[in-house]
Amino acid sequence: MGTRSIILVGDARKERSAAAIAAHEPWLRRRFRVVLRDLDGSADLSRARADLIVLFGGDGSILSVARRLAGNTIPVLGVNTGRLGFLAEFPLEKIRPSLEALGRGPLKTSARMMFHVEVAGPSGRRSLIALNDAVIARGSVSRMVHLRLRVGPEPFTLISGDGLILATPSGSTAHSMAAGGPIVDPELQAMIVTPICPHSLSMRPIVLPAQHAIRIDLERRNGDVMLTVDGQEILPVEEGDSVTVRKARRPFRLVRGGPGAWFAALRDKMGFAGALTQRVR
Repeated sequence: MGTRSIILVGDARKERSAAAIAAHEPWLRRRFRVVLRDLDGSADLSRARADLIVLFGGDGSILSVARRLAGNTIPVLGVNTGRLGFLAEFPLEKIRPSLEALGRGPLKTSARMMFHVEVAGPSGRRSLIALNDAVIARGSVSRMVHLRLRVGPEPFTLISGDGLILATPSGSTAHSMAAGGPIVDPELQAMIVTPICPHSLSMRPIVLPAQHAIRIDLERRNGDVMLTVDGQEILPVEEGDSVTVRKARRPFRLVRGGPGAWFAALRDKMGFAGALTQRVR
């Protein structure tokens, strides 16, 4: 176990994260070779080399690190110092025995599909990476947006409403679920299209195969329209812009908390609670 190299990641500005790192870093250094310490988000993780990233933070920190890795497949173990801990699923109070157990064998990871998001238009091109979702929605003015969708080479539909969420399976339990989208197992390869308050009784969320590229064109500008990636990066969508979302070339590797961890998190943290007995009397 002592030969495994790790990158220690956290946000020193957040009290719980800083306190957790201070408490556990000496213990980690006795058991691992710490090759990089990134507590301010300045390290270039896309070029980093290590056996494991140990991240102290919440789900937002996981999303940020997944994008910063930019296809680098170092597995990430999330130690939850945030609120929900759906992605950062290792409880802080159990991290030492969890790491001891992981050190006795190969790491078991969950390969999470990511999106490559490209915005192209008269002002140029910009590319982003998303682990959860890409959301195109109206800005502060309360007016409908009109978005034309193309799936691969085929025209699909026109969505009029507050906007549109394109979610990965990992992101199916985030904004998409809140907007009425389906919950999808995070290890599937799929793209979830969830309209936001569509002005149609027949418009429903749809799950598509991951090999398709989805292109969204702004049919008519009707006030500000914004693209938000993972709830953290925001770009304006201008007249003549198109947004293309496709499966990224490489997945994000998240260290698993054990068999059934995702189902347990869905039940215990997201309130997906039903009868656990075999028979209902």
